[in-house]
Amino acid sequence: MSVFARLQPRLQDAIVARLGWTSLRPVQEEAGEALLSGKNAVVLAPTAGGKTEASMFPVLSACLADPPRGLAAIYVAPIKALLNNQAGRLGLYTEMVGLDRFVWHGDVGASARKRFLADPVELLLTTPESLEVMLMSSKVDSAALFGDLRVVIVDEIHAMAGTDRGAHFMSVLERAAQCSEHDVQRVGLSATVGNPTQILAWLAGSSRREGVVVNPPAPPSRRELLVVGREDITAIARDAAARAAGGKSLFFCQSRATAEAVADRMRFSEIDVFVHHSSVSREEREAAEDRFNGGRDACIVCTSTLELGIDVGDLDLVLQAEAPDTVSSFLQRMGRTGRRSGQAANTTFFCTNADSVLLASALVTLAKERWVESVPVLDRCWPVLVHQVFAMALAGGGVTPTEVFALWRAVPDFAGISEAELRRLLAYLVADRSLEVVDGRYVLGPKAERKFGRKNFMELYSVFSSPQTYTVGTLQGQTLGSLQQDFVDRLVDGTSTFLLGGRAWAVFRVTHADRQVVVIPAGRGRKPTWGGYIPQFLGFDVCQRILSLLCSGDALPFLHPSAAEWLDERRAELAGVLVPERGGFEVEGDEVRWWTFAGGRINSTLKYGLASLGREWAVVSDNFAVKVRGTDLDSREVLDAVEALADPEYWQSPGLWTEIVGSLPAYRLSKFDDVLPPWARQEMVASFLLDVPGAWRVVSGGETGSEAAGDALRAALLDAGASVGPAGGDREEGEESRAYAAPRNPVRWIDTTEGLSRALEVLNRQTEVGLDVETTLTDQALCLVQLATREETFVIDALAIPELGPLGAFLESERVVKRIHNAAFERGVLGGLGYRIENVVDTLEESRSRHGLDAFGGHSLAAVCERELGEELDKREQCSNWRRRPLTAEQLAYAALDAEVLLRL
Repeated sequence: MSVFARLQPRLQDAIVARLGWTSLRPVQEEAGEALLSGKNAVVLAPTAGGKTEASMFPVLSACLADPPRGLAAIYVAPIKALLNNQAGRLGLYTEMVGLDRFVWHGDVGASARKRFLADPVELLLTTPESLEVMLMSSKVDSAALFGDLRVVIVDEIHAMAGTDRGAHFMSVLERAAQCSEHDVQRVGLSATVGNPTQILAWLAGSSRREGVVVNPPAPPSRRELLVVGREDITAIARDAAARAAGGKSLFFCQSRATAEAVADRMRFSEIDVFVHHSSVSREEREAAEDRFNGGRDACIVCTSTLELGIDVGDLDLVLQAEAPDTVSSFLQRMGRTGRRSGQAANTTFFCTNADSVLLASALVTLAKERWVESVPVLDRCWPVLVHQVFAMALAGGGVTPTEVFALWRAVPDFAGISEAELRRLLAYLVADRSLEVVDGRYVLGPKAERKFGRKNFMELYSVFSSPQTYTVGTLQGQTLGSLQQDFVDRLVDGTSTFLLGGRAWAVFRVTHADRQVVVIPAGRGRKPTWGGYIPQFLGFDVCQRILSLLCSGDALPFLHPSAAEWLDERRAELAGVLVPERGGFEVEGDEVRWWTFAGGRINSTLKYGLASLGREWAVVSDNFAVKVRGTDLDSREVLDAVEALADPEYWQSPGLWTEIVGSLPAYRLSKFDDVLPPWARQEMVASFLLDVPGAWRVVSGGETGSEAAGDALRAALLDAGASVGPAGGDREEGEESRAYAAPRNPVRWIDTTEGLSRALEVLNRQTEVGLDVETTLTDQALCLVQLATREETFVIDALAIPELGPLGAFLESERVVKRIHNAAFERGVLGGLGYRIENVVDTLEESRSRHGLDAFGGHSLAAVCERELGEELDKREQCSNWRRRPLTAEQLAYAALDAEVLLRL
């Protein structure tokens, strides 16, 4: 039976009579089958591919078959504009079967909300922040409103997953779902996501429904792509205006400042130019959309505000200044075109430099292979966890520890935070007076009230905060947009001019008390400044594709001759330097350039790693390279430093991360930074800027089995003409499959207080034990403690056991010898938690004493085991994610063996 035949007759009739449809699309058939069967789903289809109907028709049919007691379904979108845009379509679908919908966001008046609460309709269109308002408001009976909630549909799910807003959405979804008598069904919609199965698992949260990814083969479509090189913004604006003439186009820019500059120069053309970004007033944006919809010879110059599925009418062209950072953004933007029969989806890139041409070319070639970035799903979202504790405390006049722990267990974005860490966080918030404990409940403390209490705690409705802004308006009272305070502070009444909405304005008066800038039209202006600088990192795969394009001699058919010339010049500059996948080294004067093409976060990590070695170097990085500069620079010394980074034990050397983290910029990544514990702030910045496992894979060859890092790097430097000594030999046959040592004794996993007590009974009967720990790389948080006897090895999960006091007593015991390799590290980690280690034998010092400080091969645990025992340890797991639960078999074996071998040395 077809899905259409399974729909309720009233809906079938409406689809035929009101919409004129004779059949459903494949995505609607597949999604309908899944949703009518009660499954959670992620539905993938191109922009305008029918995803909305694919999710909505089964929901409407279910409401007709079993009428709800009020609200049955929630449609969530990441931005208000998308809600407004969908309101008409979803209003038609509900109305044509006798149901209704209501839109709730910040621009909807109190009287309309009151009517909805008094008589809820079947479908609610809203944002995560407005859901928070409902859950926190004393005027909303959440239990009644969400009592019969059955399904939640999330549009543009890729825009929320992997972000603080996504974690916030999942938190409010779980809180609302707790009020429902149903296992709330979850549906995510997207045109572009590279890891839909992982996103489906994230969206499911506490739901126990079966899940499915709906991703039918996309029909073949034509695409018209062009990458053009132009010398500056003026030339871009001129050529873009000529190309846009006679049609309707969107011109995407990577910043508000660029959008203003482009629009200002395009106004001298014959087409109508509008500006659309977050600092342009809502009234101006809506007016631009309305005038654009009704005209021709029109172009909206915009930022990502029009990237999502907002309908701006019948679009002819997508133009792009420079290139976006991801394939996903490129596909979203290009997908705004090609909706008419016979029309090709299209994008024209206007680039001002060779790097921009390379980025655009990488995005195009990856998209042609149907590759899209995976969305990294968060599991340690500290700011949202704190936000939710505050929000629940405010909403309920206090929140119990049981309620906090229930939410922590339900939300995937908190899954990597252990119970012990959660208890430590709550204790910190109480000590910091952000929380207080009253009658066994957490209530807001004076610090949180001072910070978030303005305007009835409006700041707690969202996880993001807008910077202090000034409203810009004319003498006649027309609101034009907003400016940030740091820009307004430089304005002078009667003198200063600036651009906003693509037009020049002169400052008539600044009223700081009302945060208003009153303006009059002016001849010319300067670009406003919005926000501070936070680096925009490209991903590893995009950068590797750029490397591949540079190493290839192939012509790219979508390049205009101006762009092809820049590509050829860059290829010639790096000819003989680069090798596919590996990159290369280039030595020029007092600078060594390490062309990794590994992306911003990995290169940033390598930069800090090299800087930590104490050389008198200046080290800088970007998305493509790490550059080392110094007077009389010895390139061999640089190579030796890079090779040092290939040793995983280097990344766990004592004090390394204290030094590195201490040198990181103090980026403000959340409005909750001021109430977060120092370790959480440190972890957030380090996670944003650094990718240690990725960096180690680059220098070591990682999991790919490629040649050893030292050999590869020496060869690369030799190719660059540097004198670095003899290159390493070729990999011997069979080396990839060499046999590593494995644990000989049984391994006991300990993750409960009772299990720890039983293990300590055994350990306290020993005369000596092997001791090792595993920590996170960036903040050296304790994850595992491994204790080996001659007969068995105990691996203790420090993240699962709230109180390690009994273990501390064992460590401080003088009776049992603890054999440790490099005891300074273990003492530093455990000492930070208040535990001393007594009666220690350090196998590192034993090796140095026996063989001398400069022994061949060094004194790492791997080197000592190979020299003393003839066993080769597999150290590849040392830089893995030790917070992961469950551990992989390889991780568990690695952890156990590192403690076991200490008793055999």
